[in-house]
Amino acid sequence: MRYLPHWLSCALMVPAGLLCGGADSALAADLSPPPAPVIEAPALPGWTYRFTPYGWLTALNGTQTIRGRSAKVNASFADIVEKSDTLVALMGDFEARNGPLSLFTDVVWSKIGLDGGNIRSRTLAPGVTGTLATSLSLDIEMAIVEAGAAYEVYRTGPLAFDLLAGARYWHQSADLSLAVAGTVSTADLDVVGARAIAHSGSVDWLDPMIGGRIRYTVAPGHELLLRGDIGGFGLGSDLSWQAIGAYGFELGTYQSITFSGVIGYRALYVDYAQGEGRQRYQFDMLQHGPVLGISARF
Repeated sequence: MRYLPHWLSCALMVPAGLLCGGADSALAADLSPPPAPVIEAPALPGWTYRFTPYGWLTALNGTQTIRGRSAKVNASFADIVEKSDTLVALMGDFEARNGPLSLFTDVVWSKIGLDGGNIRSRTLAPGVTGTLATSLSLDIEMAIVEAGAAYEVYRTGPLAFDLLAGARYWHQSADLSLAVAGTVSTADLDVVGARAIAHSGSVDWLDPMIGGRIRYTVAPGHELLLRGDIGGFGLGSDLSWQAIGAYGFELGTYQSITFSGVIGYRALYVDYAQGEGRQRYQFDMLQHGPVLGISARF
């Protein structure tokens, strides 16, 4: 036994659990388990923002009641532009998005004046005496502020569906001018020359709302949006609803800001009333018309 096999001499000459150098060491290295792979957590999506100043070419159809005197309104945007003494509006929409969640707000402020060609008198409210005089003019100052959140609940290919909830705040101040007649009670009106003016003062209310919207990517940089909501539920107004259809198309990018054109149509209806008799105020009105805007996404 002068000469022992290499594997046996290794076993006799080294402590248990160690292997000889050379090929056996390489074999041991091959048999050792590979290091566990390092799994990096996915980066959290960041917030993106979009601001859209726009113009809403509004028409009005409905009834305005101030201090128990009602006027039927039927005015297209062309009528308002042509015959209105006043037409001022500031409008803008802002949305912040992070993954499926988005927060939004929309502001509309307008001051509209209508002459007698687009309004006509209606019946008096109970408790208001006298016959109804001819309506001469109607001036409405109005602010509408929406705020809420939307969450994407379904997506397939280019189509996505969001649920949304929020609130819509209304502020109004309106003046209705009537022709003075001997049979008209003017005790609660301001009389200026041949006019009796009913002032509403400041009227404010808040409507909760719920709804949904569909976003469809027609092509890269082109998106179709359809939105509908309903609100009021007797908590603010008796009923309020809104429907919007819009199409956005990218115009270009400048200093990391993507600009898009927006065209669409918006309809907003509300039926709000408070008070009785000479304190009666009601705004039962549909506002509708084309929307034109430019959005900036960053």
